[in-house]
Formats: sequence, structure tokens, C-alpha cells
Amino acid sequence: MAEDNGRPAAPTISDVAQLAGVSRAVASRALSTEKRPVSADKRERVIKAAEELGYKPNLLAQSLTKKTVNLVAVVVNHIHDLSDLDLFDLLLDAIQSTGKQVILIRVGSVGRVEEFLRNGVAYHVDAALVFSDFADAPTVRRMFRSDHVVMLNGRHDALSPAVIADHASGIGQAVADAAAKGVHTAVLVTGRNSSLVELARTQAYKDALTQSGIELVREIQGDYSYASGLAAAAEIKRHEVPDAVFCSSDAMAMGVLDACRDDFVLNRPQRFRLYGFDNLSLTDFGAYPIASIGYDKAVYVEQVVRFVIDPQRFQPGDKPVLVPTTFVPRATAE
Repeated sequence: MAEDNGRPAAPTISDVAQLAGVSRAVASRALSTEKRPVSADKRERVIKAAEELGYKPNLLAQSLTKKTVNLVAVVVNHIHDLSDLDLFDLLLDAIQSTGKQVILIRVGSVGRVEEFLRNGVAYHVDAALVFSDFADAPTVRRMFRSDHVVMLNGRHDALSPAVIADHASGIGQAVADAAAKGVHTAVLVTGRNSSLVELARTQAYKDALTQSGIELVREIQGDYSYASGLAAAAEIKRHEVPDAVFCSSDAMAMGVLDACRDDFVLNRPQRFRLYGFDNLSLTDFGAYPIASIGYDKAVYVEQVVRFVIDPQRFQPGDKPVLVPTTFVPRATAE
């Protein structure tokens, strides 16, 4: 290896090839994250040589030749909702299993999206997965200067693929469960009304309640957080208590449950039934056995990642991929 200013230069792929006793092309194939033809013996020699030399691939050089950097951007408002923890662990693992890595971009507001565009901040990525409800599909395509974006926030168009949870199926099952148990009145605790996904979810609740003959006596604005669930519980207590409370997130339902523990002896409802949404892993624990609505997150992630590894699956005008939701009964709705 050559020296630069008295210090050893970083090892190159040629150095690895020479130490392993193979050609540069073979060494490159052996270290590729893609499945490329090379014998097991040569691959082992190359890997051993790379480890011995401390060789690290030049991702920028690879991007110039392969037109890929093996990076996927995940655009979010923030990551502090409990539902994020369940989903993103699976998503990051699935993306990394394809040989790509993830960069998280926190938007936080519409202004931040516009700021990215105004300042010319763009990332060279192979794909962008958009969860933030502050960004629409045309804006994201301009932001990344790429057509390879997957919309997960309801703000898609005919030119970008989308994966969306089918709220109506699980919500209909939950409301039907409540009706079968004699529920006649209900309060609905909703999330941010700036979200198209939340607006669709809220409308699905209202449609199901009407269809089941359950009167919606009050709608309380929350923000998906535990704290807003506590606040909603205080509002519920100030009025005549309904037969059921439906929350559009489990975190809010957890807040309601903690604020109304006297009404849930051994987590069983005494005055009103409680339903959440997201089917968080926490709801399987004894402290929060909340009846909930959710989708199979592994199926959801699989659908998203398929667009990452095979962009040609989408043709302009294709309808969004719908992932069904189902109702999961637990103690708070018994």
C-alpha cells in the first residue's frame, strides 16, 4: 500500500486482490452485497484478506459505477409514538437484509419540507419511504430528485406507489363487537386532523358506528400520545359516561385506562368498554390488555420493501396496496 504524508494509505480493492491471490474483478465480486458468481474458496480468501487489511468499500465510487448507494431514506415527522417502535424495528431489519442501509429524515413540519427544497438539500438514495404527513408525493420526488418514492401517509398520487392500512375492516369488527355487547353510546378520541390517514380512520369509525346504530355522543381531539389520552379521560369524566370509548391509537387508550383505573377492576370494564388502535406489543402485557385494531406489520413491511427492491412492480396509475386490519379482543372490551 502506498504512503501519503508518512501515513499508510487506506487499502484498496487491488490490495485485497493481491493478498488473496485473485484478480481485482474476483475480489470485487466476492465482496459485493449482490449475489455474484465466485467460488467459495476464493470468496473466503478475499474476505480474510479484506479483514486483515482493514479494507472498507468506497460506497461513493460504487454509486458512480452502479448508480446505487444502497441507501434508503425513511421520512418521518418524528419517532416517539409507541406504534413507531413496533413498526420501524421490523422495517429497518427488512431493508438491511436486502444489503441496503437506512437514513432517517425528521421533517416535523410543512416548513421543514419546503426548507429542504429551498436550500437544495437533497439526498442521493435508492428509494424514499414517506411516513410524514407533511409531505405529498410531488414534493418528495422533487426533494430527492427521484421518482422512486413509496408513499405511506395517504398523500400519494398516480405516479408513486403507496401502501395503506385498510382501516375499515378492523374498525367495523371492533364496532360490531361493541354493538353485540349492548353498547348504545360512544366517544371517539381521534389523532391529528392534519393527517389524511387519520381523517380516513376517523371516517371509518363514524361509518361503522352509524351502521351499528351506536350514537357518537362526543369526539375528542388528541394527538396519538399517552398524555392526550389522559386529557381525553378528564373530558370524558366531565360528561355523562358513554357505553364505549374508541381511541384511534393504543397510546391514547393507555392514557384513558390509567386515568380510569377505578372503572376497570382487574382491567375489566365496569362503566364503559375501551378500544384502541395499532395493536401495540404492549397490549399483550398484563398492565394494558386493551382491545385493539391492527394489521400484520410483517405483511405491511413486506409490501413496502418489495417496492424498494423491485421498483418496476409499480406502474403509473396502479392502485395503492391495501393491508387489512383486524380486531383483537382483550379484557377492556369484555
